Amino acid sequence: MSKENESSKVETEPEVETPETEEVTESEENSTDELTQLKELVKEWEDKYLRTHADFENSKKRLAKDKATAVSYANESFAKDMLSVVDSFESALATIEGTASEESSEVLDKIKEGLNLTYTQLTKVLEKNGIKAVECEGEFNPDVHQAIMQVDSDEKNSGEIVQVLQKGYTIKDRLLRPAMVSTAK
Repeated sequence: MSKENESSKVETEPEVETPETEEVTESEENSTDELTQLKELVKEWEDKYLRTHADFENSKKRLAKDKATAVSYANESFAKDMLSVVDSFESALATIEGTASEESSEVLDKIKEGLNLTYTQLTKVLEKNGIKAVECEGEFNPDVHQAIMQVDSDEKNSGEIVQVLQKGYTIKDRLLRPAMVSTAK
């Protein structure tokens, strides 16, 4: 009987080992599949994180740029209001120029000098804050000029500015007010 027991033990052992090996192989395959799936999931989440982080950084840069622009042009409406004051000074100076040639008096000369100094100071303050007059020499530019009328002119070619009716102004690189001009036909 001992031989039979031994032979039965030998026979049973290989049978028992075979299913264990298959189970180990299956569990290794399952763990390999699971590991591959987990790696793919990690890659997917990493990609989502990187994209979200990039979007956040872009939004942060965009907001900083918008803030800088808002600060830079915060005085735009105030500057537009100040342009009427500049226009009034220019009219006053033109009026005094016309009367000064006819009636020369010391009081009128002092008023003219005071207005000139005030006007100069005002234009310096405007320029300090990035507000400049639009150039009105030569060709008509629809980006910065507004043609009010066309006139016949022997001195100017067609499309050239003949007369400036109201100065135009820019603040930094934006147009505050277009220059109102008359052009040659």
